[in-house]
Amino acid sequence: MFGILGGFVAVSVVGFAVYGSKLADVGFPEAKYRLSLPKTLVDNRYELTRDVSDSEGRKLKEQAAGGWDVKLAGVAYGHYSPGGDEAKGDLVVMGLYGRFKDPEWSRNDMMKGGGDGEGAEVVVAPKDFHPAGSGGITITCEVSTRTDSGVKVTLPLCGWVDANTSGSVFEVTNTATTDDPSDVDLDKLAATTLRIRSEMRKPI
Repeated sequence: MFGILGGFVAVSVVGFAVYGSKLADVGFPEAKYRLSLPKTLVDNRYELTRDVSDSEGRKLKEQAAGGWDVKLAGVAYGHYSPGGDEAKGDLVVMGLYGRFKDPEWSRNDMMKGGGDGEGAEVVVAPKDFHPAGSGGITITCEVSTRTDSGVKVTLPLCGWVDANTSGSVFEVTNTATTDDPSDVDLDKLAATTLRIRSEMRKPI
């Protein structure tokens, strides 16, 4: 299951990170926040199992470095599992931090990667959420499926971009091969994503 997820993430990084190059280097916000990878997330529900910031995260940063709307300072890319047990699922958090000129445009562009690649398809279109306590931050979520070797996996995704941080959260449960995409509770995942953002985002 998690091999399929790895392929999906690799494809989706393109949509997450590459924003193109079309405007002059002006109008960037001040850098006030960064992202970290806490040992646990969401009331200690998820435990960090792998920090891949220096490997896969480096690739992510390199792909995003030339974007017209971003000046990057760093990356936070990790895998979490319920209670630290990967057999119970995988929560993948990909984050970039620095200065983002146009967060709304970047967030919308970020969500385009979910349907890219062989065997991948967006089956629940992107939808914007404003969970309680969002303070004006928009969380955009969608559900994709990826099929590999005849096995189809349901992959919910939520993401955000603000002036200093950009992140996406993939959640794969141990029932991912049987989950109906239309049954995924995106309201809940959006609220969880907002919580994850608040726990990862730290003042510089």
